[in-house]
Amino acid sequence: MTATTTADAGTRARTGAGTDATETTEPVADFRFFELEVLRTRRLGHSFLRVTFGGESLTGFRSGGYDQSLSLFLPPPHRERTELPSTEEDTWFGAWRAMPEAERPVMRSYTVREQRRTPEGVDEVDIDFVLHGDTSPASAWAGRAVTGRRILAIGPAVAQNKSVRFQPPADTDLVLMYADETALPAAAAILGRLPSGSRVKAWFEVPHEDDRLTLPSPADADITWVVRGAGAGRERTEHLLEVVRAAAPPACEAPYVWIAGEAGTIRAVRRLLVRERGVDRRRVRFTGYWRLGASEEELLAEAYSGRAPSEDPGAEL
Repeated sequence: MTATTTADAGTRARTGAGTDATETTEPVADFRFFELEVLRTRRLGHSFLRVTFGGESLTGFRSGGYDQSLSLFLPPPHRERTELPSTEEDTWFGAWRAMPEAERPVMRSYTVREQRRTPEGVDEVDIDFVLHGDTSPASAWAGRAVTGRRILAIGPAVAQNKSVRFQPPADTDLVLMYADETALPAAAAILGRLPSGSRVKAWFEVPHEDDRLTLPSPADADITWVVRGAGAGRERTEHLLEVVRAAAPPACEAPYVWIAGEAGTIRAVRRLLVRERGVDRRRVRFTGYWRLGASEEELLAEAYSGRAPSEDPGAEL
């Protein structure tokens, strides 16, 4: 997930806004810290690994579903569990930033693929990681995750929270989706929650043939898989746009668009859908999960400094 989402959740964890009237009459922070323990892992495809977490603190975890995000704090390689000087809402961020770089946990934002309670009354949360060796801290940690490892996370304590970005208007008669591998877990979670009778046209881009996962959905979903070739940058984006253009647009009156992945690619897909297909840009939710040529640390710094590109639906094309 994006550094923008990470900063968004982290800020609310510090300010503690919001209530959930169904559970308490006292103010409850939208986000707070949870300790997650690895229960098991499962390889889903060439690039995907599912890590299932548990832990007593998950009894207070309240995923809003769809593309719900949370922020993971991954320990450095020489530590088996996350250690933070503070988890208090007013002090954790400064304390985390002040840690020596070699000891500071890496903060990354991910999608809650699923939250459930087992017949034994145990709360579990699935998070799907994209594996690409040790080229990133999250991939390196997930590739070595074993039962019993513990990390800290900032996650939702109320289901109605702003880190659920998939918000289709009530009159939506078609959902259009694009996701690359970084956003595929979020797209899969959305598909799994859509009501029966919903119509979906989706383009999912993955690096390998066996990354084309089975994605159960009550919706009537037409999915086109785009397996990425050797091209990169502009060449990759142009190939994707050709695939989208070649698809006959389904008949609809009020489409809603959800697109997420590499920032430059989603901007291009947004322009295509708005300018060429006539979709109202106010009905397009677009999120840059990463950006070609920028490190995750650079994106995180942009988010916290307020320099991240706007993802407002009304933003210029």
